[in-house]
Amino acid sequence: MLSEKIDLIKKDIHIHEQKLNSNPLETGCLIVKEANTWVNEAKNRPIPNMLFSELWYENEVCILFSDTNLGKSILAVQIADSLSKGKKIYGFKLEGSARNVLYLDFELSDKQFENRYSDNFTNHYQFNKNFLRAELNTDSGLPKEYKNFEEYLCNTLPDSISKHKASILIVDNLTYLSGENEKAKDALVLMKTLKQISRIHRVSILVLAHTPKRDETKPITKNDLAGSKMLMNFCDSCFTIGKSSQDTSLRYIKQIKQRNTEHIYDSENILLCSITKETNFLRFCFEEFDSEKNHLQTTNNKSSDEINDQIRVLVAEGLTNEKIGSRLGYSESGIRSRRKKLNL
Repeated sequence: MLSEKIDLIKKDIHIHEQKLNSNPLETGCLIVKEANTWVNEAKNRPIPNMLFSELWYENEVCILFSDTNLGKSILAVQIADSLSKGKKIYGFKLEGSARNVLYLDFELSDKQFENRYSDNFTNHYQFNKNFLRAELNTDSGLPKEYKNFEEYLCNTLPDSISKHKASILIVDNLTYLSGENEKAKDALVLMKTLKQISRIHRVSILVLAHTPKRDETKPITKNDLAGSKMLMNFCDSCFTIGKSSQDTSLRYIKQIKQRNTEHIYDSENILLCSITKETNFLRFCFEEFDSEKNHLQTTNNKSSDEINDQIRVLVAEGLTNEKIGSRLGYSESGIRSRRKKLNL
Protein backbone atom coordinates (compact mmCIF):
# COMPACT_ATOMS: atom_id res chain seq x y z
CA MET A 1 0.00 0.00 0.00
CA LEU A 2 2.78 2.41 0.94
CA SER A 3 4.66 1.73 -2.27
CA GLU A 4 1.48 2.41 -4.29
CA LYS A 5 0.98 5.76 -2.51
CA ILE A 6 4.61 6.69 -3.20
CA ASP A 7 4.14 5.82 -6.87
CA LEU A 8 1.01 7.96 -7.02
CA ILE A 9 2.83 10.89 -5.40
CA LYS A 10 5.72 10.51 -7.86
CA LYS A 11 3.24 10.43 -10.71
CA ASP A 12 1.53 13.61 -9.46
CA ILE A 13 4.92 15.34 -9.16
CA HIS A 14 5.85 14.26 -12.69
CA ILE A 15 2.57 15.57 -14.11
CA HIS A 16 3.03 18.86 -12.25
CA GLU A 17 6.58 19.20 -13.60
CA GLN A 18 5.34 18.55 -17.13
CA LYS A 19 2.74 21.28 -16.76
CA LEU A 20 5.35 23.70 -15.50
CA ASN A 21 7.62 22.91 -18.43
CA SER A 22 4.92 23.00 -21.09
CA ASN A 23 2.92 25.98 -19.89
CA PRO A 24 4.51 29.42 -20.17
CA LEU A 25 5.02 31.53 -17.10
CA GLU A 26 2.72 34.45 -17.75
CA THR A 27 3.88 37.72 -16.26
CA GLY A 28 1.49 40.49 -17.20
CA CYS A 29 1.74 40.96 -20.94
CA LEU A 30 4.81 38.66 -21.22
CA ILE A 31 4.96 34.96 -22.02
CA VAL A 32 8.17 33.57 -20.51
CA LYS A 33 9.63 30.18 -21.44
CA GLU A 34 13.07 28.62 -21.49
CA ALA A 35 14.92 29.33 -24.74
CA ASN A 36 15.04 25.61 -25.49
CA THR A 37 11.27 25.39 -25.07
CA TRP A 38 10.75 28.11 -27.68
CA VAL A 39 13.06 26.27 -30.08
CA ASN A 40 11.44 22.87 -29.48
CA GLU A 41 7.95 24.30 -30.04
CA ALA A 42 9.11 26.09 -33.19
CA LYS A 43 10.59 22.84 -34.55
CA ASN A 44 7.08 21.38 -34.70
CA ARG A 45 5.92 24.11 -37.05
CA PRO A 46 6.74 24.04 -40.77
CA ILE A 47 9.39 26.33 -42.26
CA PRO A 48 7.61 29.31 -43.92
CA ASN A 49 7.35 29.06 -47.69
CA MET A 50 8.16 31.87 -50.10
CA LEU A 51 5.04 33.50 -51.50
CA PHE A 52 6.79 36.06 -53.71
CA SER A 53 10.51 35.25 -53.74
CA GLU A 54 12.34 36.45 -50.61
CA LEU A 55 10.13 39.53 -50.56
CA TRP A 56 7.16 37.88 -48.79
CA TYR A 57 6.91 34.66 -46.78
CA GLU A 58 4.03 32.68 -45.28
CA ASN A 59 2.46 34.03 -42.07
CA GLU A 60 4.01 37.46 -42.55
CA VAL A 61 2.31 40.83 -42.59
CA CYS A 62 4.02 42.45 -45.56
CA ILE A 63 3.72 45.99 -46.94
CA LEU A 64 4.03 46.90 -50.62
CA PHE A 65 4.29 50.65 -51.13
CA SER A 66 4.93 53.09 -53.96
CA ASP A 67 3.84 56.39 -55.39
CA THR A 68 0.45 56.50 -57.16
CA ASN A 69 0.04 55.01 -60.65
CA LEU A 70 3.15 52.84 -60.53
CA GLY A 71 1.30 49.51 -60.57
CA LYS A 72 0.84 48.38 -56.96
CA SER A 73 -2.58 46.93 -57.71
CA ILE A 74 -1.38 45.36 -60.97
CA LEU A 75 1.39 43.51 -59.15
CA ALA A 76 -0.84 42.59 -56.19
CA VAL A 77 -3.47 40.99 -58.45
CA GLN A 78 -0.70 39.17 -60.32
CA ILE A 79 0.63 37.80 -57.02
CA ALA A 80 -2.91 36.80 -55.96
CA ASP A 81 -3.41 35.02 -59.28
CA SER A 82 -0.08 33.21 -58.86
CA LEU A 83 -0.89 32.05 -55.32
CA SER A 84 -4.42 30.93 -56.21
CA LYS A 85 -3.02 28.66 -58.94
CA GLY A 86 0.17 27.59 -57.19
CA LYS A 87 2.07 28.76 -60.27
CA LYS A 88 5.07 31.06 -59.90
CA ILE A 89 5.52 34.33 -61.76
CA TYR A 90 8.42 34.24 -64.22
CA GLY A 91 11.54 35.60 -62.53
CA PHE A 92 10.15 35.11 -59.01
CA LYS A 93 10.04 32.17 -56.59
CA LEU A 94 6.99 30.43 -55.15
CA GLU A 95 6.94 27.53 -52.70
CA GLY A 96 3.94 25.38 -51.85
CA SER A 97 0.69 24.55 -53.60
CA ALA A 98 -2.39 26.60 -54.56
CA ARG A 99 -4.04 28.65 -51.81
CA ASN A 100 -7.33 30.42 -51.19
CA VAL A 101 -6.80 34.17 -51.64
CA LEU A 102 -9.10 36.92 -50.34
CA TYR A 103 -8.42 40.21 -52.16
CA LEU A 104 -10.01 43.33 -50.65
CA ASP A 105 -10.28 45.79 -53.54
CA PHE A 106 -11.02 49.35 -52.44
CA GLU A 107 -9.50 50.83 -55.59
CA LEU A 108 -11.31 49.56 -58.69
CA SER A 109 -14.97 49.11 -59.54
CA ASP A 110 -16.01 45.77 -61.01
CA LYS A 111 -16.13 47.33 -64.48
CA GLN A 112 -12.63 48.78 -64.14
CA PHE A 113 -11.43 45.39 -62.94
CA GLU A 114 -13.09 43.73 -65.93
CA ASN A 115 -11.41 46.13 -68.34
CA ARG A 116 -7.98 45.49 -66.85
CA TYR A 117 -8.36 41.73 -67.24
CA SER A 118 -9.97 41.50 -70.65
CA ASP A 119 -9.22 42.51 -74.22
CA ASN A 120 -11.35 45.65 -74.52
CA PHE A 121 -14.18 43.96 -72.56
CA THR A 122 -13.94 40.75 -74.62
CA ASN A 123 -11.86 37.59 -74.28
CA HIS A 124 -11.84 37.80 -70.48
CA TYR A 125 -9.03 36.35 -68.41
CA GLN A 126 -10.08 33.30 -66.42
CA PHE A 127 -9.03 33.49 -62.77
CA ASN A 128 -8.83 30.42 -60.58
CA LYS A 129 -11.80 29.73 -58.29
CA ASN A 130 -9.41 30.07 -55.33
CA PHE A 131 -9.13 33.80 -56.08
CA LEU A 132 -11.87 35.65 -54.17
CA ARG A 133 -12.29 39.39 -54.67
CA ALA A 134 -14.26 41.62 -52.28
CA GLU A 135 -15.59 45.16 -52.59
CA LEU A 136 -17.06 47.42 -49.95
CA ASN A 137 -20.82 47.03 -49.57
CA THR A 138 -21.83 50.68 -49.93
CA ASP A 139 -25.48 49.87 -49.15
CA SER A 140 -24.69 48.81 -45.59
CA GLY A 141 -24.26 51.59 -43.07
CA LEU A 142 -21.93 51.63 -40.09
CA PRO A 143 -23.43 49.66 -37.18
CA LYS A 144 -23.81 51.67 -33.98
CA GLU A 145 -21.41 49.49 -32.01
CA TYR A 146 -18.46 50.54 -34.20
CA LYS A 147 -16.67 53.88 -34.07
CA ASN A 148 -15.42 53.86 -37.65
CA PHE A 149 -15.14 51.77 -40.81
CA GLU A 150 -11.69 50.38 -39.94
CA GLU A 151 -13.04 48.93 -36.70
CA TYR A 152 -16.06 47.46 -38.51
CA LEU A 153 -13.87 45.89 -41.20
CA CYS A 154 -11.34 44.47 -38.74
CA ASN A 155 -14.18 42.79 -36.84
CA THR A 156 -15.69 41.45 -40.06
CA LEU A 157 -12.45 40.07 -41.54
CA PRO A 158 -11.99 37.03 -39.26
CA ASP A 159 -15.44 35.70 -40.19
CA SER A 160 -14.77 36.22 -43.92
CA ILE A 161 -11.40 34.51 -43.65
CA SER A 162 -12.88 31.52 -41.82
CA LYS A 163 -15.92 31.24 -44.09
CA HIS A 164 -13.85 31.17 -47.27
CA LYS A 165 -10.90 29.26 -45.74
CA ALA A 166 -8.50 31.94 -46.94
CA SER A 167 -4.82 31.60 -46.11
CA ILE A 168 -3.87 34.75 -48.05
CA LEU A 169 -5.29 38.23 -47.44
CA ILE A 170 -4.43 41.19 -49.68
CA VAL A 171 -5.64 44.67 -48.68
CA ASP A 172 -5.74 47.27 -51.47
CA ASN A 173 -5.09 49.70 -49.95
CA LEU A 174 -4.08 51.05 -46.54
CA THR A 175 -4.80 54.64 -47.57
CA TYR A 176 -8.48 53.82 -48.01
CA LEU A 177 -8.67 52.04 -44.67
CA SER A 178 -7.00 54.78 -42.68
CA GLY A 179 -7.05 58.19 -44.25
CA GLU A 180 -4.84 59.44 -41.45
CA ASN A 181 -2.38 56.57 -41.41
CA GLU A 182 0.51 59.03 -41.21
CA LYS A 183 -0.49 59.52 -37.58
CA ALA A 184 1.32 56.99 -35.40
CA LYS A 185 -1.80 56.21 -33.37
CA ASP A 186 -3.89 55.15 -36.37
CA ALA A 187 -1.06 53.17 -37.95
CA LEU A 188 -0.36 51.37 -34.69
CA VAL A 189 -3.97 50.25 -34.14
CA LEU A 190 -4.40 49.06 -37.72
CA MET A 191 -1.12 47.14 -37.93
CA LYS A 192 -1.63 45.54 -34.50
CA THR A 193 -5.06 44.32 -35.65
CA LEU A 194 -3.67 42.85 -38.87
CA LYS A 195 -0.84 41.19 -36.95
CA GLN A 196 -3.37 39.67 -34.57
CA ILE A 197 -5.51 38.38 -37.44
CA SER A 198 -2.41 36.92 -39.09
CA ARG A 199 -1.30 35.16 -35.92
CA ILE A 200 -4.67 33.78 -34.80
CA HIS A 201 -5.90 32.67 -38.22
CA ARG A 202 -2.50 31.72 -39.70
CA VAL A 203 -3.07 34.09 -42.60
CA SER A 204 -0.38 35.72 -44.72
CA ILE A 205 -1.22 39.38 -45.30
CA LEU A 206 -0.06 41.80 -48.00
CA VAL A 207 -1.02 45.44 -47.43
CA LEU A 208 -0.70 48.06 -50.16
CA ALA A 209 0.26 51.59 -49.11
CA HIS A 210 1.31 54.87 -50.70
CA THR A 211 4.25 57.24 -50.49
CA PRO A 212 3.97 60.99 -50.14
CA LYS A 213 5.56 62.97 -52.96
CA ARG A 214 9.25 62.03 -52.97
CA ASP A 215 12.53 63.14 -54.53
CA GLU A 216 13.00 60.81 -57.52
CA THR A 217 16.72 61.58 -57.70
CA LYS A 218 17.28 59.64 -54.45
CA PRO A 219 17.00 55.90 -53.70
CA ILE A 220 13.78 54.71 -52.06
CA THR A 221 14.06 54.04 -48.33
CA LYS A 222 11.72 53.04 -45.50
CA ASN A 223 11.28 56.74 -44.74
CA ASP A 224 9.33 57.15 -47.99
CA LEU A 225 6.41 55.13 -46.64
CA ALA A 226 3.63 57.27 -45.17
CA GLY A 227 3.56 56.67 -41.42
CA SER A 228 6.83 54.82 -41.87
CA LYS A 229 8.05 54.49 -38.30
CA MET A 230 5.02 52.70 -36.82
CA LEU A 231 4.15 50.76 -39.96
CA MET A 232 7.70 49.44 -40.29
CA ASN A 233 7.76 48.40 -36.64
CA PHE A 234 4.66 46.26 -37.00
CA CYS A 235 5.20 44.63 -40.38
CA ASP A 236 7.39 41.57 -40.90
CA SER A 237 8.57 42.48 -44.39
CA CYS A 238 8.28 45.30 -46.87
CA PHE A 239 9.12 45.98 -50.51
CA THR A 240 8.53 48.85 -52.89
CA ILE A 241 8.00 49.72 -56.55
CA GLY A 242 10.06 52.49 -58.11
CA LYS A 243 9.70 54.30 -61.42
CA SER A 244 12.51 54.01 -63.94
CA SER A 245 13.83 57.17 -65.58
CA GLN A 246 14.86 55.10 -68.59
CA ASP A 247 11.39 54.32 -69.92
CA THR A 248 7.81 54.96 -68.82
CA SER A 249 6.94 51.26 -69.04
CA LEU A 250 9.74 50.15 -66.71
CA ARG A 251 9.42 49.66 -62.94
CA TYR A 252 11.81 48.25 -60.38
CA ILE A 253 11.11 46.26 -57.22
CA LYS A 254 13.31 46.82 -54.17
CA GLN A 255 13.42 45.04 -50.82
CA ILE A 256 13.06 47.38 -47.82
CA LYS A 257 12.63 45.12 -44.77
CA GLN A 258 12.93 41.38 -44.13
CA ARG A 259 13.04 38.99 -41.18
CA ASN A 260 13.18 35.53 -42.76
CA THR A 261 16.10 36.11 -45.10
CA GLU A 262 19.10 38.24 -45.94
CA HIS A 263 18.65 41.61 -47.64
CA ILE A 264 18.88 40.34 -51.20
CA TYR A 265 17.15 42.84 -53.48
CA ASP A 266 18.85 46.02 -52.32
CA SER A 267 19.96 49.12 -54.24
CA GLU A 268 22.61 47.13 -56.09
CA ASN A 269 20.30 44.25 -57.01
CA ILE A 270 16.83 45.54 -57.88
CA LEU A 271 14.32 43.51 -59.92
CA LEU A 272 13.67 45.43 -63.14
CA CYS A 273 10.28 44.78 -64.74
CA SER A 274 8.15 46.10 -67.58
CA ILE A 275 4.37 46.47 -67.41
CA THR A 276 2.78 44.65 -70.32
CA LYS A 277 -0.63 43.51 -71.52
CA GLU A 278 -0.20 41.21 -74.48
CA THR A 279 -3.79 39.92 -74.47
CA ASN A 280 -6.10 40.11 -71.48
CA PHE A 281 -3.88 40.22 -68.38
CA LEU A 282 -2.05 43.35 -67.26
CA ARG A 283 1.13 42.25 -65.53
CA PHE A 284 4.70 42.86 -64.43
CA CYS A 285 7.22 41.08 -66.66
CA PHE A 286 10.68 40.45 -65.18
CA GLU A 287 13.49 41.80 -67.35
CA GLU A 288 16.75 41.68 -65.42
CA PHE A 289 18.58 42.55 -62.21
CA ASP A 290 20.12 46.00 -62.12
CA SER A 291 21.35 48.83 -59.90
CA GLU A 292 18.83 51.39 -58.63
CA LYS A 293 21.12 54.30 -59.50
CA ASN A 294 20.67 53.52 -63.20
CA HIS A 295 16.95 54.31 -62.92
CA LEU A 296 16.91 57.43 -60.76
CA GLN A 297 16.27 60.88 -62.17
CA THR A 298 19.37 63.03 -62.58
CA THR A 299 19.73 66.79 -62.74
CA ASN A 300 21.39 66.57 -66.16
CA ASN A 301 19.03 64.11 -67.82
CA LYS A 302 18.86 64.57 -71.57
CA SER A 303 15.49 65.00 -73.21
CA SER A 304 13.73 61.91 -74.49
CA ASP A 305 14.08 63.11 -78.09
CA GLU A 306 17.85 63.53 -77.69
CA ILE A 307 18.19 60.01 -76.31
CA ASN A 308 16.07 58.58 -79.12
CA ASP A 309 18.23 60.35 -81.72
CA GLN A 310 21.36 58.86 -80.16
CA ILE A 311 19.80 55.40 -80.17
CA ARG A 312 18.96 55.73 -83.87
CA VAL A 313 22.57 56.61 -84.67
CA LEU A 314 24.00 53.74 -82.62
CA VAL A 315 21.53 51.23 -84.09
CA ALA A 316 22.59 52.34 -87.56
CA GLU A 317 26.18 51.61 -86.55
CA GLY A 318 25.15 48.04 -85.76
CA LEU A 319 25.63 48.15 -81.98
CA THR A 320 23.73 45.71 -79.78
CA ASN A 321 21.22 46.84 -77.16
CA GLU A 322 23.73 46.01 -74.44
CA LYS A 323 26.47 48.14 -76.02
CA ILE A 324 24.07 51.02 -76.69
CA GLY A 325 22.94 50.86 -73.08
CA SER A 326 26.54 50.90 -71.88
CA ARG A 327 27.24 54.01 -73.99
CA LEU A 328 24.17 55.90 -72.83
CA GLY A 329 24.05 54.68 -69.22
CA TYR A 330 20.87 52.62 -69.77
CA SER A 331 19.95 49.00 -69.10
CA GLU A 332 19.60 46.56 -71.98
CA SER A 333 15.85 46.28 -71.36
CA GLY A 334 15.53 50.08 -71.36
CA ILE A 335 17.12 50.28 -74.80
CA ARG A 336 15.02 47.35 -76.03
CA SER A 337 11.85 49.06 -74.85
CA ARG A 338 12.75 52.33 -76.58
CA ARG A 339 13.69 50.56 -79.82
CA LYS A 340 10.36 48.78 -79.82
CA LYS A 341 8.50 52.10 -79.57
CA LEU A 342 10.71 53.63 -82.26
CA ASN A 343 10.25 50.59 -84.53
CA LEU A 344 14.01 50.15 -84.78
